[in-house]
Amino acid sequence: MKFRSAVHSLKLSCLVLVGLLFLGGCSLYDDYIGDAESDPPLPGTREPVYNLDQALRADPSVADLPVTLPAPQANAEWAQAGGRPDHAMYHLDLGTGLRLAWTADVGEGSGSNVRILAQPVVAEGRIFTLDATSKVSAFDANSGRRFWQRDIAPEDEDDGFFGGGLAYQSGRLYVTTGFAQVLALDSSSGEVIWRQQFATPLRAAPTVVGNQVYVVTIDNQTYALSAGDGSQVWVHRGIQEAAGLLGAASPAVTNDLVVTPYSSGELYALRPDNGHVLWSDSLSGFKRSDPILDLADIRGHPVIDRDFVLVMGNSNRSVAIAALQGQRAWDIEAGGISTPWTVGDFVFLVTNEQTVMAVVRSSGRVRWVTQLPRFEDPEDRDGPIAWYGPIVAGNQVIVAGSNGEVRILAPSDGTETGVIELRGKVTIAPLVANRTLYLLTEDGDLLAYR
Repeated sequence: MKFRSAVHSLKLSCLVLVGLLFLGGCSLYDDYIGDAESDPPLPGTREPVYNLDQALRADPSVADLPVTLPAPQANAEWAQAGGRPDHAMYHLDLGTGLRLAWTADVGEGSGSNVRILAQPVVAEGRIFTLDATSKVSAFDANSGRRFWQRDIAPEDEDDGFFGGGLAYQSGRLYVTTGFAQVLALDSSSGEVIWRQQFATPLRAAPTVVGNQVYVVTIDNQTYALSAGDGSQVWVHRGIQEAAGLLGAASPAVTNDLVVTPYSSGELYALRPDNGHVLWSDSLSGFKRSDPILDLADIRGHPVIDRDFVLVMGNSNRSVAIAALQGQRAWDIEAGGISTPWTVGDFVFLVTNEQTVMAVVRSSGRVRWVTQLPRFEDPEDRDGPIAWYGPIVAGNQVIVAGSNGEVRILAPSDGTETGVIELRGKVTIAPLVANRTLYLLTEDGDLLAYR
């Protein structure tokens, strides 16, 4: 066990370094390259070596195309990471003029050795959370009152490990952990029903459909497990990757398709019954000048929406792929760590350049682009901000930032219509259920806005 812990710690250190570089790359670059303000700039006009933002401009050919959304639909649950197994949530019901309804403490927040990575899930009138030290809690989704809390870390482990996530189905809460375990808990009491050990940690939340649970390990293996007892049904192996971003994406699943993403940039469509490959693709991207953005990792969940699979890769590439045949319908130079949000005829994206984009679903043409704040101190370019989302709810495009703000944009043209000041910084995408916006801060505070 000590040897396994040492291996986990080594892997953890590598991933933490990559994650910290991603979140705070600008200040680290200054340490190695030097502060630009300490030396006078050379004369002349500055031009970018790479025209990186070319694809992030609105396409004039669709400038007059109206962005219309279908009527919002109320959702009682957000039962899995990304909302549903296919990660397609469309237009959710949510009021405007949101106000803080309640707060709750989920446990340990993020620190130098631990991080909260799990998006909460909502089901049966409860909201379930996983803190930075593998404590699972259940709260009343209406009031924030805690029902139970369960420490699921193994007894012989005393170090915190990053990773893990939650998924709910039929009275059971399925949990993945950085301790290389998958568990099934009774959702009403938190009692452990079964626990399965793996060789390597799991960063991504599980996806549950029918009688199978799908999980991905950090060495790029996808396992289908029996939801009843956790026994292995099949396994698919991708290419191992030496480096990746902190966290991981969950498979998108329907009754006919399992789309699993890997940190290598590989994307596989598998058969749910036996794991056989139907098609594959790679989001190894267009080369960038930034070593972090060169990582081909797929951090946002893939989305299965009608006839398309929609995926955003970190390395400057977003694609729409025919779900059954595997051919690309479009490919644009826009990368990020967010999950594409599809609704009606449009797809909304948050990019690594901290822009929000509305893209025509059928063609990939960019309808509008809105630049979000990139630095807490824009003049000195200090304090980089990362934005998480988007969510489309109540005819609003909603994103949450690591600066402790929620920005609300108009779906029609991306203009800002509101700002919510939060009680803490956010590094996990928000979620909506029962006309309530939920956010989990780095400090471990669960916030409910109505």
